[in-house]
Amino acid sequence: MKKNMGSTDKLIRSVIGIIIAILYYSGIITGTLAIVLLAFAIIFLLTSFISFCPLYTLFGINTNKKI
Repeated sequence: MKKNMGSTDKLIRSVIGIIIAILYYSGIITGTLAIVLLAFAIIFLLTSFISFCPLYTLFGINTNKKI
């Protein structure tokens, strides 16, 4: 698995994931939308930790400056 995410991309995904998680656990977002957004938050956090996004591979995107 070759890294295809840069540091800015990882930071943005981590911040979005954390914000969604906070909104979910504080009860601001509820219901089906909350569960869907929480799933996205988990995916964002996971992909930012491993620096690899499978969708980037499919579309040929690489935000990692180190090639």
